[in-house]
Amino acid sequence: MSHRPSSGLAAVSTALLAMSRHLEVRDVLKTIVASARDLLDAEYAALGVPDDHGGFAQFVVDGVSDAQWKAIGPLPRQHGILAAMLREAKVERLADVREDPRFEGWPSAHPEMSDFLGLPIKDGDEVMGALFLANKRCPRQDGGCGFTEDDEELLGILAQHAAIALTNARLYERSRELTIAEERSRLAHELHDAVSQKLFSLRLTAQAAAALVDRDPGRAKGELQQVAELAAEAADELRAAVVELRPAALDEDGLVNTLRTQIQVLDRAHTAKVTFDTCGIKALPAAQEEALLRVAQEALHNALRHSGADRVDVVLVRRGQGALLSVTDDGKGFEPRTVRRAGRHLGLVSMRDRASGVGGTLSVESAPGKGTTVEMEVPGG
Repeated sequence: MSHRPSSGLAAVSTALLAMSRHLEVRDVLKTIVASARDLLDAEYAALGVPDDHGGFAQFVVDGVSDAQWKAIGPLPRQHGILAAMLREAKVERLADVREDPRFEGWPSAHPEMSDFLGLPIKDGDEVMGALFLANKRCPRQDGGCGFTEDDEELLGILAQHAAIALTNARLYERSRELTIAEERSRLAHELHDAVSQKLFSLRLTAQAAAALVDRDPGRAKGELQQVAELAAEAADELRAAVVELRPAALDEDGLVNTLRTQIQVLDRAHTAKVTFDTCGIKALPAAQEEALLRVAQEALHNALRHSGADRVDVVLVRRGQGALLSVTDDGKGFEPRTVRRAGRHLGLVSMRDRASGVGGTLSVESAPGKGTTVEMEVPGG
């Protein structure tokens, strides 16, 4: 790699440091792809992590717009050259990928690609994924591949470190999942013990009050006061458990980033276009943030599963010291006169309870053929 300027080593160092900074698998994959594309000056880059069913569990691209990626359609299967890289675990450097006998075409919206460089990412004998680049941005010589042997060597170095970063990210996520599972199990036991005792006492006290109501109303009144106190204590135990079970992503990433990530996933998973826009949001009390997240999730579920919408827009903006959430779809809507029945079906009662529980309000506007808008406003801290 003697022809490369010294800045090339700096670029490699930057790429490796960027990979080591991330702990989430998805972030590591995106960093690997972006680093490889930038390092080798390619027009396109992608990385596929195989599943056990002939497809890809994850597939990350760089150089393709969101609109173009969505138009391409479902994730590719393991076929053609991608399958060869995963199966044979060797480097592929081609002058024109379309002329390779293993090439099986691509969707109509797929960008045209010619010169190609791909190699597997391996951890020992395990093939963790396939990393490939296309369309080297440089003049070709003698009609050959734009990617050189030096590029191949450089990408190999990157892939070795990518395997380490990806392994670390997987271990981190597995550790976090185990920690969360253990914590939830602990809380479940504590909740069962504490609330069960309260409910048992509540039942006995209520039975005592019922037995005394005719012959000793004064004592019965005292027992009923004890029922109220026990019920309040049980409610406090439940509320404390709910606070402890606050979504981990919310604690780590905040409301805006958590919503954005979840909406991006929904946009990829559904045929409907799902968008997210936000402005001026500041950190809110934990209870408000969780209520906003849960209502957004419920409203999105309704829009994507029941409304037949082609588009769902989520907006979160600052309103005074608090926030206003809006989830609007262009689906079939429903008749307001049947809102009570629809409310049970669509979880509107639960959403209203969440809003009122944090001092907020919730409104729903809908009409047949006119879509539905769910708005929730919460005060600040």
